[in-house]
Amino acid sequence: MAENQRTIAQSRSLSGVGLHTGIQVEITFLPAEPNSGIRFRRKDVEGMPEIPADVDFVSETARGTTLERNGVQVATVEHALAAAAGLRIDNLLIELDGPEVPILDGSSRLFIDALLDAGIEEQEAEREYYELKTNVFFKDPARDVEIIGVPGDDYRVRVMIDFNSPVLGFQHAHLNNLDEFPAEIAGCRTFVFLHELKMLLDNNLIKGGDLSNAIVYVDRALSNEDQAALSKVFNKTDLSVTKEGTLNNLEIRYQNEAARHKLLDVIGDLSLVGKPIKGTIIATRPGHAANVEFAKKIKQLMKADKKNQGPEVDLNQPPLYNINDISRILPHRQPFLLIDKIMEMSDSHVVGVKNVTMNEEFFKGHFPGNPVMPGVLIIEAMAQCGGILVLNTVPDPENYLTYFMKIDNVKFKQKVIPGDTLVFKLELVSPIRRGICHMRGTAYVNNKPVTEAEMMAQIVKEKGLSN
Repeated sequence: MAENQRTIAQSRSLSGVGLHTGIQVEITFLPAEPNSGIRFRRKDVEGMPEIPADVDFVSETARGTTLERNGVQVATVEHALAAAAGLRIDNLLIELDGPEVPILDGSSRLFIDALLDAGIEEQEAEREYYELKTNVFFKDPARDVEIIGVPGDDYRVRVMIDFNSPVLGFQHAHLNNLDEFPAEIAGCRTFVFLHELKMLLDNNLIKGGDLSNAIVYVDRALSNEDQAALSKVFNKTDLSVTKEGTLNNLEIRYQNEAARHKLLDVIGDLSLVGKPIKGTIIATRPGHAANVEFAKKIKQLMKADKKNQGPEVDLNQPPLYNINDISRILPHRQPFLLIDKIMEMSDSHVVGVKNVTMNEEFFKGHFPGNPVMPGVLIIEAMAQCGGILVLNTVPDPENYLTYFMKIDNVKFKQKVIPGDTLVFKLELVSPIRRGICHMRGTAYVNNKPVTEAEMMAQIVKEKGLSN
């Protein structure tokens, strides 16, 4: 059953400090148009640049996930993204007046509250999932990290952590459905070990750290020197170690809160693939670096699937150019005019159609009793389709001829036979200059690629040409 995309009905704002920068930041969630995805906007930067929430823009994963585009960054995005994913929000503009998403209480809970208060609004556009069709693996032996994705009909996440620590050893957390996220996962806070605090402080991190926005696990004795130094950092004189082995008096919300927070991070980081996922994710000792590398693997699969999937063409709709229009542009004639329709075209791409019938001249000899369209003619038909694109750049295309200069990386993946409908999609590899066109093309039958090629051609004006 189809599901529609979602955004929020109204804007909502929150204020707080960035965990690592310590800068006071206001974050505002704004409704966004269908199919626009989730974007961050830095309103404190000239031009108010936007950065898509996309794994291709991840620049840093040390103690948080940072996005960067054209030198502009947004840091610690994972908790806000997890809230949006947990509420199945597809389109959202997140506006900031600083470089880092505020840490708030160290979880996604306050983001969830703000988004719910804004109201979830269904949009007139269908949600598109990425469905895992095969197992996906990521492994980092040095850190003993492993993440596996397996096919499934819903989004499920399993997380296991083991820090080999007496205060935080093996923990497990699971999410069987995103409906569980707001109540079971969103409120689980970030955490750190006492021995890590000095390293983080020495590296100019956690300037906004506070005992109210992070759980500090005490994995070694707290000396008087340690206590004095930490009291100064956190401006807190009554430091103590609780029975749970934490450095503050925060009540642990769940016995496995650390594992649940790691699951929260997985949800936030994997939302950077750009589509909601259908499949089961099993993560052992995950962290932001591993999450992002796994997200990149999924994104690569998405790109490969898109490449292997033909353009969405409704053959029942009137074409952009019919056969008569094509005949006015191309000099080719029967039996060498091999394109029937042009369905769409822009400055950089073109989509055309060839209906392959038994009446084609070449089937008389290729091959009797076993008709197969010659590969060289598939390439020619592809080139004619590309010719429409390049001839569209001159005012008198009827006075030009197109000549091949180079054909590279040709692959024939499947035979083409009578009754097939070839759909060609060609895209410019580089801008057209002096009539020279470099294109990459794919021919599809039934939405599956049958031929691929890169072609370079030049259009040349010829005197005396006419149709």
